[in-house]
Amino acid sequence: MSLEVIILAAGKGTRMYSDLPKVLHPLAGQAMLTRVIEAAEATGADKIHVVTGFQSEMVRNHYQDSPYNDRIHWVEQTEQLGTGHAVSQALPAVDPDNQVLVLYGDVPLLEAETLTKLVAACGDSGIAVLTLDTANPAGLGRIVRNNKGDITEIVEEKDANIEQKTITEINTGIMAFSAAKLKAWLEKTNTNNAQGEYYLTDTVAMACADGLKVSSLTTEDEDSVQGVNNRLQLAELERRLQRKQAEQIASNGTTVLNLDRVEIRGHTTFGKDVVIDINVILEGDNHIGDRVRIGPNTVIKNSRIGSDTCIEAFSHLEDCEIQLACQIGPYARLRPGTVLCDKAKIGNFVETKKTVIGKGSKVNHLSYIGDAQVDEAANVGAGTITCNYDGVNKYKTHIKSNAFIGSNTALVAPVTVGMGATTGAGSVITSDIPDGQLAIGRGKQRNIPNWKRPTKKTD
Repeated sequence: MSLEVIILAAGKGTRMYSDLPKVLHPLAGQAMLTRVIEAAEATGADKIHVVTGFQSEMVRNHYQDSPYNDRIHWVEQTEQLGTGHAVSQALPAVDPDNQVLVLYGDVPLLEAETLTKLVAACGDSGIAVLTLDTANPAGLGRIVRNNKGDITEIVEEKDANIEQKTITEINTGIMAFSAAKLKAWLEKTNTNNAQGEYYLTDTVAMACADGLKVSSLTTEDEDSVQGVNNRLQLAELERRLQRKQAEQIASNGTTVLNLDRVEIRGHTTFGKDVVIDINVILEGDNHIGDRVRIGPNTVIKNSRIGSDTCIEAFSHLEDCEIQLACQIGPYARLRPGTVLCDKAKIGNFVETKKTVIGKGSKVNHLSYIGDAQVDEAANVGAGTITCNYDGVNKYKTHIKSNAFIGSNTALVAPVTVGMGATTGAGSVITSDIPDGQLAIGRGKQRNIPNWKRPTKKTD
């Protein structure tokens, strides 16, 4: 028997006060719905059905270039008539011989292991419910059991009596079914309840009426089944997830100097003996090599950092490849397309873009190097810029091995500085420099006697 997953993602999310569909709000750098899809994928499900409603086109467009797009069967719920109605919109595309797992696009921290156990618990009864015992059940559906401990029904808060409201075991909303039985039960649901909706939870009482024992699995991880209804809940879940991620990488051997002041927004792998200082943000897909030290207030996005590299405070790296034992920062900005070869050094207030800095080469201070190739053992002086853009097109600068670029040099691309060549400080270089030569491109100094500074005009 195969498994299919139905993810309900049609809600408007009114309490988010946003034009963005609730399920697309990010949690640790990923849309909540993406996290649910990943959990569904991890169960080994054959098919994933996503039921959309509010701004359906925006939700679908978000996944247009996603690797999951070809795996998702999109279903639109044009009317918001409750969870039972939402599930029924997807059922025609579900094989009745399969099992069905129902998830929610705003419950983003589901664990695949728990979901797999729930599906296994479904068994012959054809229905299983994931429950949670919580000290604060207010607003949630209660699990009603008989004297034998068997589940007899799920009562929504608005329909619960005083006694039922004292129950602390709640319905997480996550349920597993036999597809054929689910279809038969949903056809019998009605809107005779406080909200006037078709409840998916009504299937529990129907299963009991059919003489079936409703299976259940209780989780102790409250965060994993926490739904998000507003930005406060999203922020609280973000903090708990970030702390959990920091604890996990620390347990796996990374030194995190403050567990509450590191942000992992995506997926990062770490080598041995990595040290992360405070207020570090790791976005997208990154790899951090062995013995890397990351200074405070640093942002690293979609980059590979080679072993023994030191990144000083307030540095920003995006779409970069950093090889072995490099020195970066403080206050360095490495933009997309930057490659630092072994033992290269980028100093304070240096910006690079689409540039390769060769082995052992240095750009130490206050420089912009863009669309450039810097070969081995070159030294780029303070205040140097590559003038790579003429307002329409961009051109390349090539600085060959052992070249020495004097301070405050402007290299007007396209231009090549030869091996071992030198530029005089303050030069504007507009043509190629042969190997080993000194190039000086600046106007002759004039001293003007009896010159007077301008004075401020008065009305």
